[in-house]
Amino acid sequence: MGDKKKKGKSRRDKGRDRAFLFFTAPGFILYSFFFIMPVLMGFYYSATDWDGISKNYNFIGFDNYVKIFRTGQFTDALFFTIKYTVLLVVLTIVLGLAIAMLLNRKIKGRTFFRGIYFIPAVLSSLTVGLIFNKICYYIIPVIGKALHIHALSQNPLADKNLAMWTILFVNLWQGLCIPTLLFLAGLQSVPTDLYDGAALDGASAWDIFRYITIPFILPVVSVVFVLTLKGGLMVFDYIKAMTEGGPGSSTRSVAMLIYKHGFTQNKYAFAIAEAIFMGLVVAAISAVQIYFTNKKKAV
Repeated sequence: MGDKKKKGKSRRDKGRDRAFLFFTAPGFILYSFFFIMPVLMGFYYSATDWDGISKNYNFIGFDNYVKIFRTGQFTDALFFTIKYTVLLVVLTIVLGLAIAMLLNRKIKGRTFFRGIYFIPAVLSSLTVGLIFNKICYYIIPVIGKALHIHALSQNPLADKNLAMWTILFVNLWQGLCIPTLLFLAGLQSVPTDLYDGAALDGASAWDIFRYITIPFILPVVSVVFVLTLKGGLMVFDYIKAMTEGGPGSSTRSVAMLIYKHGFTQNKYAFAIAEAIFMGLVVAAISAVQIYFTNKKKAV
């Protein structure tokens, strides 16, 4: 009897395994075809001199990766990208959390404001960039001249000192929606009993925020950090639509440089090497941040 039960249990397990394989196989095949294979092919082509068009190419090893740091274009683009990313991450976390705390309060019309605030998220980044490009070109100079503001009397995208800040403003205008929504969900998961108990004990607003709110929303902060970090290091749509990397090369990001090398100069293999390098940078920074976040949660 015992052997029969074991055999029957084994058959059920095998049937369950086959069913699991049946349902997961299509997703795994699609993921492998559209994600794993392109990455592996990218590593291969980055070790060649392929121009993206011809059938013939030569294997050159790691020469493309060495050339990355020999060109001043990449270091300049990397410096701009890092600067832009740091500002984007800090402002997204600070402003997103501040707006989420305001929207989390019991105020009249709270649902209406939440809905209105989320509208930019349904627009594409390229569309938003094109719209603000026209606003900066036609509307802002008129307003600047009417208000006698010299800095805004011309297109801010044509000024090397203002172009990056203009792109950053547009990115925040649209990009704050999702982080704010995540922060809002995290704030609503904090037990109200903790707030009430801390208030009765005489805790200040800063102490409540530091010792109650922050520990509960730390996983959300980690998610927002990784998403914003990736968006900042890979910023392309806004720059493509608004400045094309100009004026000069003052707003040329690494992603914009990769696009230029790959699709306008036919340095396809070199562009792939740059893309792989940036992918590894994003993965390394994200892994370190997640490690320290989990370590802090454990403590």
